[in-house]
Amino acid sequence: MRKSAQNFIIFISEIVNIWFITFTFSVCWFRYYTYSMSVPWIVPCGIFLIFYISLIRLYEGFRLDRYHGKTLILSQFLASFIPHLLYYLLYLVLYFDFLNIFPLIITAIVNYIFIVFWVYFVQKKYNKDYHPKHGLIIYSKSKGLMNRLTNDYIKRDFYAIEKMSISTFKNQPKNPLNGIDVVFLYGVPENSSIDILQYCISNNITVYTIPTVNDMVMLSGSEANLVHLPLLKINRYQPSNIYLFVKRAVDIILSLLGIIILSPFMIITAFLVKLDGGPALYKQTRLTKDEKEFEILKFRSMRVDAEKDGVARLSTGDKDDRITKVGKIIRKIRFDELPQLFNILKGDMTIVGPRPERPEIADQYYEFLPEFRLRLQAKAGLTGYAQVYGQYNTEPEDKLLFDLMYISHPSLWNDLKIMFATIKVLFIKDSTEGIAEGQTTAGDTGKINKLETTNFIKDISKGEECGRG
Repeated sequence: MRKSAQNFIIFISEIVNIWFITFTFSVCWFRYYTYSMSVPWIVPCGIFLIFYISLIRLYEGFRLDRYHGKTLILSQFLASFIPHLLYYLLYLVLYFDFLNIFPLIITAIVNYIFIVFWVYFVQKKYNKDYHPKHGLIIYSKSKGLMNRLTNDYIKRDFYAIEKMSISTFKNQPKNPLNGIDVVFLYGVPENSSIDILQYCISNNITVYTIPTVNDMVMLSGSEANLVHLPLLKINRYQPSNIYLFVKRAVDIILSLLGIIILSPFMIITAFLVKLDGGPALYKQTRLTKDEKEFEILKFRSMRVDAEKDGVARLSTGDKDDRITKVGKIIRKIRFDELPQLFNILKGDMTIVGPRPERPEIADQYYEFLPEFRLRLQAKAGLTGYAQVYGQYNTEPEDKLLFDLMYISHPSLWNDLKIMFATIKVLFIKDSTEGIAEGQTTAGDTGKINKLETTNFIKDISKGEECGRG
């Protein structure tokens, strides 16, 4: 089948998907809920349509070329259910009245069944006609990227991924890029990467490259025309006062709402943790903007004596015997993080920003990665780029790059996207994948050996009392 015909079929299927999900919303709210609202039913339906399409794009719910199965189903279901839930909560806050939740549940079930069938049939058709690409990795350092390019969604895109060092690439008698659709550059020196980039751009070959810290800092630059030269003006993180004011207002409103709505769950969680012995809350010193220290709050999920030997270790997952029975549950549903709503309300943290690090761990990072301080230009957050697009065991340098991506373009729209993207991450197990048993770090072992230390603790996307971020 020609690609244009295939794209047309996918486009029509997406229209059907959007129409059905919007139709079920209109039936639900027009039939059961508009009697209690003072606006025409078409208004919430129109807003829902915009909201659903925005979330589908954010969650990549129609990316059949990249995701499949459970991931697509999760993305589409969250995109359809979140607007329902927000409408319900908005009514609850405005009118202090509980609507009958049964129609909402029925609608969610109907949508879920439709989404499962949609994903099954459309993806089956897509896979039948999809032609994967031929990729080439050109590297000078290969650790990390090689493993990541073997995961399911990357393997799905390629029928072959060749690997070649930059020295081997240069010594090939024939052009290694002939027949290549996608090139990955990892750690390739600039003098070599420029030539490769020029050739790829000229020959319509897609290129993915791992940026350096300098590259990410340059992203924050603004155009400047001085002395008749094209310049980039690089400043410290300086968002506008309007942005900071609105961001703080949003922090206060959402943290207050979160505390009010989730207070019954927090009380129950605190009671269950307390029954296990020891305090319900765990406090730990962390760093925020300009290396200011504060006490982060969490529900305790490990034994009180988890660090009795004085060595901080990362959690190895469900098999870690330091985690209590209650702790395993609250970690899975992320309830251990709920007390940080009080940190946000107080102003120690914000909802979106780089995750806060322990001072002693930060000092060790600075020894081999001085640029890690650049994260501290912005206030520490509950979630951020590294938590949404990284994993539990993301390398420190990669985590820094993620955070610099966020810092380089401060905007309320980016904050909003990260908030909603975090909801999806909460349901993905790989985002909090643990490290090997007995390991004290998830960072680059080569760099750690240079430090000649065994007590090196990796900052990670999801936190706990023994080194969790």
